[in-house]
Amino acid sequence: MKAYPDYKKKTLFPAILLFIILFVASCSSTKYIEDYQSIVKKVEIDSVPDKFKEEVLNYVQKDIRPAPKLGINVGLYNLFYGLFKTKSIGNPAPVLDSTLVDISRVQIEKFLHSKGYFNAKVNSSIAVENQRASIVFNATPGPAFYVNTLTFDVKDSVLKEIYLKTKPTYTHVREGMQYDDDSLAYERDKIYEIAKQHGYFDFARPYIKYSVDSNLNASKTNIVLTVDNPQDKPLHPRYIIGETNIIIAPNSDGFPDSITLNPRVFRQIRYTDLAKRFRRNPIVRYDFIKAGELYNSTMEDITYNRLYELNVFKNVKIDYQKAKDSSLVVEPIIRLIPQKKMSNRVEGEIPFNAGTVGFTLSNTYTNNNLFRGAERFEFQIKGGLQSRLGQGGSLFSDVYQRDFSVSANLAVPRLMLPFDIPMMGKNGMPFTTFSTSYVYALQKDFFVRRVFLNSVTYDWFETRSKLHSFTPLNFEYRFGGLLLVTDGPDEAQNEINRELIRNNEYNIKLLGRQDITLGIKYTYTLNQNKLLTPGSFFYFRGNMDMAGNLLDGISRLAGGHNNIAEGDFATVLGLPYNQYIRPEIDLRWYKTLGLDKQFVARLNAGVGFAYGNSDTMPFEKLFFAGGSSGVRAWQARTLGPGNYNRGERLATEETRRTLYGLDQLGQMHIETNFEYRYKLLNNFFGAKLKGAVFLDAGNVWNVSPGNPQPETYFDFKKVFNQIGIGTGLGLRYDVEYFVFRFDIGLKLKDPQFEGSNQWVIGKYINGADQFKADYKVTHSPDEYRFVQYNFGIGLPF
Repeated sequence: MKAYPDYKKKTLFPAILLFIILFVASCSSTKYIEDYQSIVKKVEIDSVPDKFKEEVLNYVQKDIRPAPKLGINVGLYNLFYGLFKTKSIGNPAPVLDSTLVDISRVQIEKFLHSKGYFNAKVNSSIAVENQRASIVFNATPGPAFYVNTLTFDVKDSVLKEIYLKTKPTYTHVREGMQYDDDSLAYERDKIYEIAKQHGYFDFARPYIKYSVDSNLNASKTNIVLTVDNPQDKPLHPRYIIGETNIIIAPNSDGFPDSITLNPRVFRQIRYTDLAKRFRRNPIVRYDFIKAGELYNSTMEDITYNRLYELNVFKNVKIDYQKAKDSSLVVEPIIRLIPQKKMSNRVEGEIPFNAGTVGFTLSNTYTNNNLFRGAERFEFQIKGGLQSRLGQGGSLFSDVYQRDFSVSANLAVPRLMLPFDIPMMGKNGMPFTTFSTSYVYALQKDFFVRRVFLNSVTYDWFETRSKLHSFTPLNFEYRFGGLLLVTDGPDEAQNEINRELIRNNEYNIKLLGRQDITLGIKYTYTLNQNKLLTPGSFFYFRGNMDMAGNLLDGISRLAGGHNNIAEGDFATVLGLPYNQYIRPEIDLRWYKTLGLDKQFVARLNAGVGFAYGNSDTMPFEKLFFAGGSSGVRAWQARTLGPGNYNRGERLATEETRRTLYGLDQLGQMHIETNFEYRYKLLNNFFGAKLKGAVFLDAGNVWNVSPGNPQPETYFDFKKVFNQIGIGTGLGLRYDVEYFVFRFDIGLKLKDPQFEGSNQWVIGKYINGADQFKADYKVTHSPDEYRFVQYNFGIGLPF
C-alpha cells in the first residue's frame, strides 16, 4: 500500500519542475514572431500631470500594451500554442506596430486637450533591441485652462427654469474649475434627461451646444451653454400622455400580421390579451405611464423594468404614436410577448468528504402564471442519502442518513394588503410569498426528525438600494425522537447508548424535542443591487428572527404559571412553544483597486438567545462555522464550538461517527473574511479566469447556560484563542452569466488545540504526516485535513 505514496513523491517534484521549465521557456515570445517584428516590453508616458497618469494609459492602443511583469497571460498562451496549437488560453505578446503607436500619440494628445491642456503636444519614440521594443510618449502639456465665466443661453424659458432649479443636484460644471470635456458631456446628458422627464418628448441632444473661448490671458476660458429651440418654433413642445394600448401576443412566437384590438377602454387603457392567459389588473398595475400626466422617460423605464420582472414576458417593447388631431398628446403602445408558462427542472449533486459519500436528487416544477396574474408557483420534491465508506461491501452498503423534503411556494407580484400603497413597485417588484414545506431526516439508529414549516412573507423596495422583507407569520411544527435503544437485549449496546446520552445530553435533547414555533422575521438589505456591478460601496444585511412572544402573552393572560427549570413548559396543542430572539448581520466593504481588481472585507455575526418558555434554541436555529462561504479552511460543521475537541469529548469511535455534524454547532457565531480578487487570464476557453487570495477567521460558541462543556462558551478574554484562522487561494471562471468557483483553504490556527499547538501551519510545514497519524489515533474515524477544497457556483460573498 506504500508504493503509491512513494511513486507520488518521486514524480511530483519532477512534474512541477518540468512545468516551470516549460512555462519559463514559453515566456520568450520572440520565437513566435517574424525576424522583422518586435515584442513591446515597455511603454512610458512622461510629463503627464500626476492626477491623469493612470487614466492616460487607457489611450494606448490595447494591441501594443505590454503584458504585466507578473502576469501569466502571454506565458500560458505561448505554452499552449507551442504544445497544442490552441489560442483558447491566454493572450499573445503585443507586437510593435508604428501605426498604432501614432494613433496612441494622437489619442493621448486629444485626452490632454479634453482635460484643459489646450496647448498640449505629445511626441513618441521607439527603441528596439533584440526584437524587444520600448515606447516612450513624451508630453508637453502646457498650462491648464480654468473656467472664467459660465453663461447659460437656454431659449425656452420654461426649460431654463426647470434646468436652473435641478442643476445644483447634479452639475459638475462650475466657474473656477479646470476645464474638462467629460464634465460638459455629463452636463449635456443630464439636461437631456431632465427634459425627457418633464414632457419634452421630441427633445434631442443636438439642441445642446457649448462654445468655448480660450483666447484669454492667464489661461482662462469662457463657456457658453446654449439650448436651442426647434426651428420655426418659439418653444419646445411638451406632451401629455393619452390613451395607452397594452397588447399581449397570442404566444411566444410573437404577433400575427393583423391584430383586432379590444374595443373597450377603461381608465384610458385599452387592454388586449390575444393569448387569453392574463388578467387585466396584475398587468396594468405596473403601467406607470399614466394618462393626463406629462410624458416622463423615467416612468417609461420603470414600466419596462417592472413588466420584465413579472417573469412572464420574454419581450417588452414600448412605443409611442402622436395623436392624429395634432394635439400635444402621445399615446403609448406596450407590446408584450409571453414566455412559456411551465417548466420542470431536475437537479442532482454528489456531496462527499473523508469517510462518507452521498447523493441528492430533486425535481422542481414551476408555473409562472398559476392564476393568470403572473403568480409564480414552485413545487419541489427532494431526497438524498449519505453512506459511510471503508466498511466493505458496495458503495452504499452502509447508508446511515436519509433526507426527504417536499415544498411549495407561491409568489404573488404585489403586496396583498387590505389597503392600497401608491406607487408601490416604483423602485422594484414587490412580492407576497406563501411557503409550506415538510422536511424528514433520519440518521440510522440515532434519531428521526420531522419539521413542518409555513410562512407568509412580504418583500418590497423602499429605494432601488433598500430592500425590506417582513414575515408576519412563521409557523414551525417539529416532531420526532431518538432511536437510541437503552433497554434492548444487548446490554453492552444499551450501556454505550446511555453513556452517549449522558455525555451529550445538551445537543441530543434538541434532536428529540417536539415543539411549536410561532414568530415573525424581518430583514433589511442595503445595496444588494450593486453586488454584480464594479465599484466601491458598503453592503449590509440585517436579520431579526423572534418567536414565542405572542403565545407567551396569551398564556400569561390565561393565568398560566410554569417553571421551565423543572421541565414544566407552557404548551399549545400539547406541545411546548419556543421563545427566542435571533439577530444576525452581514456587513461587507467592496473596494475597487483598478481594472478587474477588488478588495472585499466582510463581517458576519449572529446570536440566538432563548428565554421565557425556552431554555434552548431550536436545533435548526443553531449556527455552524466553516464551509465554502465561511472559514473556508474547514468543512462546514467541523469548526468549534469554542475550543471543543471531539477526540477529548467523545470517547469512542462509534460516538464520533454517530454525532458527526451534530456536535459542532453553537448559539453564536462570528466570522470575518478578507479577499483580494484579480484577473489572471483575459481568455481562458472563451471566458475570463480570475484569481483570489483570502484570509478567513471565526468560530461558533454557546452562550446560554446548561451546557456541560465549558470550553464551548464564548469568553471575551480568551477570544483570540477560540478563533480559527485559515488562508488560501481561489479561481473564478467567469462566463458572464455565472461564475464557477474553486477555493483551496489552508488551516493556520486551529482552536481545538492548546497554546502554541493551535498554530497548525507549523505542523503542515514540518511533520504533517506524523501529526495526522497521531490525530487519527485519538480522533478516528476523523482525519485531520490541513487543506480543504471548496467548489461552488457564484462568488462566496
